[in-house]
Amino acid sequence: MGFDQTTSKPLVSLQFNPDGAKIFEELTSKNVNKPLAIYVDQILISAPVVQEKISGGKAQITGQFTVEQARELVRNLNAGALPLPIHLISQQSVGPTLGQSSLEKSLRAGMLGFLGVILFLILFYRLPGILASLALIIYIVLVLTIFKLLPVTLTLAGIAGFILSLGMAVDANILIFSRMREEFAQKKSFPIVVEEGFKRAWPSIRDSNFNSLIVCAILFGFATSFIKGFAFTLGIGILVSMFSAIFITRIFLRVFIGTKLEKINWLW
Repeated sequence: MGFDQTTSKPLVSLQFNPDGAKIFEELTSKNVNKPLAIYVDQILISAPVVQEKISGGKAQITGQFTVEQARELVRNLNAGALPLPIHLISQQSVGPTLGQSSLEKSLRAGMLGFLGVILFLILFYRLPGILASLALIIYIVLVLTIFKLLPVTLTLAGIAGFILSLGMAVDANILIFSRMREEFAQKKSFPIVVEEGFKRAWPSIRDSNFNSLIVCAILFGFATSFIKGFAFTLGIGILVSMFSAIFITRIFLRVFIGTKLEKINWLW
């Protein structure tokens, strides 16, 4: 910080090294009578107007400064010019082979998980499990179609969110089938069992998925881009899973109303 010898007003003096002096001379020659913005850490700290071409590596910023304002500007400029060395702490290179391997392993894990879920549904819930598996396949097609239309770039985190949403879709079906079994235990007719099963399961499905969507929204709004991909694909999957469980599975079950299969208890 200095003072104007004529007016005694505070000013800020700048001193450039040889390379900086050449760059500043060229810069000021092209921007006479234009503001020259000065940023430190992407924050604008000053925007003085260039009065003339400045050569020699020395310049002054003048204006209606108070002493404290001039000192603050000096501090900000010096903070952006600290001669701190940069040390390389670590370096990693992720090549296409490693990326392809990670993708293949993730997809393989997803397929094994999907097959394991279908096997569990069929063994434990029998015919409703088969219907839920068909609904799950339709669910996957719908979600992948949405990903294609938006479009969504599937990172490894995004794939993880999609696979997790499969579990959310299965969870809704399990709640429905468990309620249906409770209704069967009370010797109710098949049409009533279907309707009551969905009616009693809906509050739990709604609340659990709504809470999950809140978490997805928070992650998408405040997390890093890597986590945002996970939250986005999981959120889409949850919304589609609710549609799949409530509408598609119900349609499949209603097909058996009035048929001979509805009276075969061991199927249900």
